Amino acid sequence: MKWLTLLFTWWNGQTLNTMFYTWLHGEAVGKDEFGNVYYRKAKIDPALGFERRWVIYAGVSEASTTPPGWYGWLHHTVDTPPTQENYKPRAWQLPHLPNLTGTPEAWRPPGSTLRANARPKATGDYDAWTPEG
Repeated sequence: MKWLTLLFTWWNGQTLNTMFYTWLHGEAVGKDEFGNVYYRKAKIDPALGFERRWVIYAGVSEASTTPPGWYGWLHHTVDTPPTQENYKPRAWQLPHLPNLTGTPEAWRPPGSTLRANARPKATGDYDAWTPEG
């Protein structure tokens, strides 16, 4: 079953083409806390003029699971991958969370119809609009 999803889906990890390209040219650089593995091509890509960098997602290909340090490295903002840094997060920094939209953990503002509890009753502080004015 894994080979069928590899052949016919692009959103579950890597495609067959990406797997072969990674096998031939990829140099593993590191892995993040979500299980995503980051690669680079050892030589400068002549078409780009700089080294090619990519990620193989663990599970569903969701870009918001890329932590900030790896995002900066993937987009050539920094040259040093997070595995070679001795960065310590500050006490006030929260751990990275992927985009939770569409999941049960998504933030629902007060009054949202998707919230678990019932919406509060109207308090009478407004007048309903009618077409007659």
